[in-house]
Amino acid sequence: MSEFKHIQHIFFDLDHTLWDFDKNSEIAFQVIFKDLFPELEISKFIAVYAPINQACWKLYQNNQITHEELRYKRLADSFSELKMEVSDELIAIISDEYILHLPNSNHLFEGCVETLEYLHKNYKLHIITNGFADVQFKKLNNSGIHHFFDTITNSEMAGVKKPNAKIFDHALSIAKAAKGESIMIGDCLDADIGGALNFGMDAIFFNVNATEVAQPIKQITNLVELKKLF
Repeated sequence: MSEFKHIQHIFFDLDHTLWDFDKNSEIAFQVIFKDLFPELEISKFIAVYAPINQACWKLYQNNQITHEELRYKRLADSFSELKMEVSDELIAIISDEYILHLPNSNHLFEGCVETLEYLHKNYKLHIITNGFADVQFKKLNNSGIHHFFDTITNSEMAGVKKPNAKIFDHALSIAKAAKGESIMIGDCLDADIGGALNFGMDAIFFNVNATEVAQPIKQITNLVELKKLF
């Protein structure tokens, strides 16, 4: 039997873990920039935007910027890095359009559906996300994976964001799950893995880019590897 034989509840992060945020984000910007900035190479923009977006999310997770500031800053900083002069009014429009278009493209990571189908037979599956509620629900529904999950906890519901212990406590409470029978799977070492471990919950790092990790953490690079662990 696996080392996780005690597990009954599996909690997943959504963006960058099941739902391929970077790929879907690129498609959304392609639609938006087609008429606004036809000369702008999307790959060039994404190369700048992706790390800035991640940095902004880290600030948001640590309550250093608000939801609205995140949506503005990630675009403003990206345009600034590309030396493009874009007005605040246009940034606001692009931000709204981005949120509108983002859930329409629903690329999932390789093996996502296969793995969820396998796990769903024997485990209760759940989502814990720092993403905004309305957008996350659209992603789950539009990508066809909503039905796999018994509960969905977002930071707006819990009043705090990962890695705060209160969001994990809230998620376990509505899932009627105990720490000792639960595990968190996510792509962020700080928010998902550190948050869960500090809360006293098992965790598996979805290390899709095979980044070197100093601490001894259970990790996978492809979702289908979970079929061998559970």
